Amino acid sequence: MQLPLSILDLAQVPQGVSTEAALGNLVSLAQLGDRLGFTRVWYAEHHGMPSIASSSPEVLIATAAAHTRAIRVGSGGVMLPNHVPLRVVETYRTLNALHPGRIDLGIGRAGGSDGRTMRALRSTDGNYFSHELAEMLAFDEASFPAGHPFAAIHVSPERVTLPPVHLLGSSGASAAAAGELGMGYAFAAHFSPTPAAPALAAYRAAFQPSAAFPKPHAILAVSALVAPTAEEARYLSSSQAVSWALFHSGDLRQLLPPEAASSWQLTPQQQAVIDTQGKLWIVGDPHEVKATIEAQAEAAGADEVMVTTTAWSHEMRLRSYRLLAEAFGLTPRAS
Repeated sequence: MQLPLSILDLAQVPQGVSTEAALGNLVSLAQLGDRLGFTRVWYAEHHGMPSIASSSPEVLIATAAAHTRAIRVGSGGVMLPNHVPLRVVETYRTLNALHPGRIDLGIGRAGGSDGRTMRALRSTDGNYFSHELAEMLAFDEASFPAGHPFAAIHVSPERVTLPPVHLLGSSGASAAAAGELGMGYAFAAHFSPTPAAPALAAYRAAFQPSAAFPKPHAILAVSALVAPTAEEARYLSSSQAVSWALFHSGDLRQLLPPEAASSWQLTPQQQAVIDTQGKLWIVGDPHEVKATIEAQAEAAGADEVMVTTTAWSHEMRLRSYRLLAEAFGLTPRAS
């Protein structure tokens, strides 16, 4: 069977490109994914990062969904500690009503930023995640017990349900919960060094069928960059590598062009960051990248792979997804 592929878009902001132009790029990427046969495109929630403009995924979802025809559009994800559960239900019911059958709701337990920014967001401690998730579901299902102070609240819009919910994880902590609740599960292998297979196995072992998910569905998120040659792919990936190293040393800046990144003088500590994190990035020609993605998906037991691609040039990023679609033989959608 053909392995379904999807897109994770971080709304990256390259150096020398205006934020307005960078955000405009999300439409062309979503439209490309729609045409090429990608299953879904998700938008992450990050705050306080100059190189990423995806602080408001619901706005990006509404924009992308309005400019595409068939691809599913969702959050990857809503960082629940930053939000009031009732507001999440209202927002994603609204999106589901506007684009029925095309919206996904990915939920994460992290804050998506540094501690200072999270405090500005009034983010709660991650230990409250289970309570917040239960409250969100109770609002959607009108299942607060009699006498509960929220039992009489009417959630608007009414007679609309939440879209399918996926729990996101990077350590396996949410895997069993996703299974027990009959949700989808997505593992962030694009930045987490934790092996995905145990988490996905725990998800399947705990799975209870639901209306949205009659059977388990596990997504493996990976970071991949494809170019016609492995040499060019490695050159283009220098933007991600150096920007990641600078970020982790406290130097926050927009995504560097490869011309600057490839000649950047790194400290030993920054090089160590790249040496460690770079093992998670899949970089190469179409054949190499396809083989690696397939091997990782099989080892993890994934039903679908979601790919995030970091490149300074938007055209090179679009080309990477085109080459990936061709390598996997995705079926284009009729225009």
